[in-house]
Amino acid sequence: MAIITLSSGSFCRGEEVAAKVADRLGYTEISHEVISEASQKYQVPADQLEQAVNFAPSFFKRFFSGKQKFVTYVAAATLANFKKDNIVYEGFAGQFFASWTSPMTAKILAYFKNDNVAYSGFAEQSCSRTVSHLLNVKITADMEDRLPLLMKEKGLERRQAMRELKKEDHRRNSWSRYYYGLDYTDDKLYGLVLHMSKMGVDEAVAAICETVTRPGFQTSPESQQAMEALALAAEVKAAIDDDYPDCEVVADRKAVEIYARFTVHTDTMIAEKIRAKVLKMNGVSSVSVILIPSVIFT
Repeated sequence: MAIITLSSGSFCRGEEVAAKVADRLGYTEISHEVISEASQKYQVPADQLEQAVNFAPSFFKRFFSGKQKFVTYVAAATLANFKKDNIVYEGFAGQFFASWTSPMTAKILAYFKNDNVAYSGFAEQSCSRTVSHLLNVKITADMEDRLPLLMKEKGLERRQAMRELKKEDHRRNSWSRYYYGLDYTDDKLYGLVLHMSKMGVDEAVAAICETVTRPGFQTSPESQQAMEALALAAEVKAAIDDDYPDCEVVADRKAVEIYARFTVHTDTMIAEKIRAKVLKMNGVSSVSVILIPSVIFT
């Protein structure tokens, strides 16, 4: 059994493929439901969450908007579903939420590799793990095949449709680059890339179902543990983000490591306050809070 994420460009027929894959495999299909779940759990209007996971903040809003927090909430809700296994997730960003190493965590690990820094945590080992039962699928199509679908649906002229599709593609790339430092179209992010201009929906469904049933994508105890740790880290990050937004979280079983930014003006009790809050959470047995110079977070 496995988890499948489908990242599809607009009007590439990704929704059709996801529905048929879920039906053939008997998996649960999820998509916009995670927005509703995050909205209810974190008491944030669904439209604000939807906006956050679809649009990167403008330059002037990057210092004042709560979009990063909202993205954290949606990621936590998504990964909570991924713990259940047998999931087909159709939507933008699923492949990023299921990634172990964020750009900031990578910076922190690079900092700890400095010979002059003593570090005895488990972040590097945890971030090197992979969720083997996760298959990230990219579904794409030529512009010439996408245009007629958009023109028919919205009654647009060709020039208008072309402009709208290019704007949509740019928006998605801006989002992934801002939050994850990655181009969402990069084939290296995916285990399977399907070009809908060269195949039909049923062929794409067959390719996904054949791939995901291979032994390498079956859930193992180690792989399930890795996913549960990733989900726990996301839940902790969401729980402390209001009070401590400049933190990165890594989990291993029920143990949690939190990397908190500090400056000369930082509350000297910040580590103990974070630790006390997180220890109250279900599923957490131990918490280590490690203070990182603020320069690492820039």
